[in-house]
Amino acid sequence: MRRPLVALCLLTATLWAAPAFAQARSQLGPLCTTDTTPPDQMIDACNKIVALRVFRGEQLATIYFWRAVGWNKKGDYSKVIADTTEAIRLQPSQAAYNLRGSAYYDKGEYDIAIADFDDALKLGPADGTIFHNRGNAWRGKGDYAKAIADYDATIKLQPKSTFSFQNRGLAKEALGDLDGGLADINQAIRLDPTLPQPLINRTAIWRVRGDLDRAIADGSEAIRLAKEKPPVNIMTPPNSVLISGYIHRALAYEAKGDYAHARDDYKATLAIVASDAGSKANQATAKVRLSLVTDALTPIPRDAPSPVTQPAPQQTGAAPAPSPAPATPGKRLALVIGNGAYAHVKALPNPANDARAVARSLRDIGFTVSEGIDLDRAAMQKVTRDFLREAARAQVALVYYAGHGVQVDGRNYLIPVDVELKPGAGMTEAMIDMDTIMAGLDDQVRTNILIFDACRNNPMAQQVAAAGTNRGASGLAAPTSLGAGATLGAGTLIAFATAPGQVALDGEGANSPFSAALSRHLGTPGLEVQQMLTRVRAEVVSSTKNKQVPWSNSSLLGEVYLAEK
Repeated sequence: MRRPLVALCLLTATLWAAPAFAQARSQLGPLCTTDTTPPDQMIDACNKIVALRVFRGEQLATIYFWRAVGWNKKGDYSKVIADTTEAIRLQPSQAAYNLRGSAYYDKGEYDIAIADFDDALKLGPADGTIFHNRGNAWRGKGDYAKAIADYDATIKLQPKSTFSFQNRGLAKEALGDLDGGLADINQAIRLDPTLPQPLINRTAIWRVRGDLDRAIADGSEAIRLAKEKPPVNIMTPPNSVLISGYIHRALAYEAKGDYAHARDDYKATLAIVASDAGSKANQATAKVRLSLVTDALTPIPRDAPSPVTQPAPQQTGAAPAPSPAPATPGKRLALVIGNGAYAHVKALPNPANDARAVARSLRDIGFTVSEGIDLDRAAMQKVTRDFLREAARAQVALVYYAGHGVQVDGRNYLIPVDVELKPGAGMTEAMIDMDTIMAGLDDQVRTNILIFDACRNNPMAQQVAAAGTNRGASGLAAPTSLGAGATLGAGTLIAFATAPGQVALDGEGANSPFSAALSRHLGTPGLEVQQMLTRVRAEVVSSTKNKQVPWSNSSLLGEVYLAEK
């Protein structure tokens, strides 16, 4: 992974021979341009060289490049991009394009990263590291065939490229080729048994296969290796390997029902400083799941009175109590909520009907469904948390919500029936954060499907209380995590009843246009889920005369069939 730095070695060697450079400053050059220099010293030395105003053109580009290397070590990718951009302006080079592309990749901006890797390869010659990095970006986008082609190119140029074997294995796994994925990851482990990353990725394959003891063993060895010899490669985000090791082992412990060890690993995940998008996503998941397993471990005193809550109207079927049972291969769970009987905003007539219709369709195709109608905040929070806890042992988890929903500062919230939408610092605490649900489900070994037929109002708008028969006048936001990878990882599909920012109709009949179409097509045998949503979209567009266009975004790993072929 240090290969891109070699391209500047000759330039760096001659840089400090410039007669204008004073002898008293002779140590600045080696400190700035040696990749083993600690990042703060590297950045400081490069800053002082830039301040001298001695170098121009290609030589100055070299200084900016190495300062970018220092920022990359610190995980400050915005500054990496700024310095590599200046280096490219002064003198385009493969190394600068590759480093900037890697920074965009670590920020989750895959299209821009691919463009930079393309430019690096155009400058030539063919470089295995750049092919590898572009493969990572294709994999981030979910284009696994292109990712495999780039990893193949790397392996052809560098037959002992451990990380290319590992990542090609991950791409094969994503396409459903578990045997091929396992073979490649095993080869990576054979090539370098001291690396923790391949062991972490093999942990995921063992979890897919339900072999949780092997998953825990690999996770434990990976954590030991990451602590014993932290990765020094400048292209590896700080602390990312150890965070990944802990979260994968925690998920395996939780799936096995060992909540105590899972809790310890989730705490360890959160105690580490994260810099890159993937690590932040892992920590978002750890935060939610730590809360869930902590609840499961908290004993209820024998003499404690039963909690008394005011039941919401027509409240039904909460999820089963958590049980520390091992994962059940093929288990498919669904959480279905319909909120319409609002006490403080305009009531909606159809969400209860919508939820019952969707729940019935899901049960008909074999889902275990937790169904809630007109839930207050306490009931909605409980049924959601119980579902997220059970999802740790599921192969497919589906969430459907119909009712009011709002966005605040770009985050989406689902509204219980007892909430008063009043301005104030604690306003969002009374609602259910959609990002929390998404983070709790974020796990590449499970298929997650989230479907929202929700209100499109800003809570501060007066239209909320006078929404009429529509579910709002302004739209829920498209989750920013879909692009940046902040809380939503591979294996997830999210669908809204209408495009972000647009109105979702409640409908004039017993059901909303979206839910009516969805319940009709859910049970179609042999219909892949994204094809199913395409049919739903076409039906809704037709029935609403183009007033409503359903929207979806997918990072699913392969084809998913809700009703068997």
